[in-house]
Amino acid sequence: MNAKQSESKTTATTGADRPQTPVTVAVVEDSPTVRRNLNRWLDRTPGFKCVCTCANGVEALRVIPERQPQVVLMDIQMPKMSGVERTAQLKQLLPAAQIIVLTVYEDTETIFNALRAGACGYLLKRSSHQEILNAIREILQGGAPMTSAIARKLVTAFQEPVPPADPGTALSTREREILDLLAQGLANKEIGAKLNLSPFTVKNHLARVFEKLHVRCRTEAVMAYLYAGQRAPGLDIPAAKSP
Repeated sequence: MNAKQSESKTTATTGADRPQTPVTVAVVEDSPTVRRNLNRWLDRTPGFKCVCTCANGVEALRVIPERQPQVVLMDIQMPKMSGVERTAQLKQLLPAAQIIVLTVYEDTETIFNALRAGACGYLLKRSSHQEILNAIREILQGGAPMTSAIARKLVTAFQEPVPPADPGTALSTREREILDLLAQGLANKEIGAKLNLSPFTVKNHLARVFEKLHVRCRTEAVMAYLYAGQRAPGLDIPAAKSP
């Protein structure tokens, strides 16, 4: 064997033997069974490694930034902290992490709030292991994975027309402040903390906002706020603040 052939063989062997860097994943899930199964399944899948599992939002915020996972599989409904709030705070601590919501909830408002908080993908827990793997790969390539049913809900929500407000109707200064914070993805408790109001008072203000905007829920209120250059016809609503 000449030197060129030897060099070629060595190069090929080195490339083939070079270990693949696994995709690192964190799991945030309150169910011990689901948490354990996801951990074992990811570790047994070539090219993937589960670097930590967390049972609640407080633990997630403490552990995940230290482990620096590329992807986080996040449940929404867990004790001690809401999934939406947890997602927003985790993105502040670890901006590079790609968060995929993995939950049983498929109502439009929950989906919308999770995505606004920083999640880049949304899957239902009934998704197959292969669908979850595909979602992890897709999100690392810049995609926004979600099931077809979830995607349809989002498309439908944004296609629904928002009724125009009655001429002369105006939101109060406090209502505009609350709506601005709502559009940033904050929950009632967080809005109350920022404005020194109780969650009950925030809820009452939102009820009046819904009535004035002719909407039925938080999602539709935010959509009305973001439509038409972030100004609803007939309303003196300020543009959303930059994040």
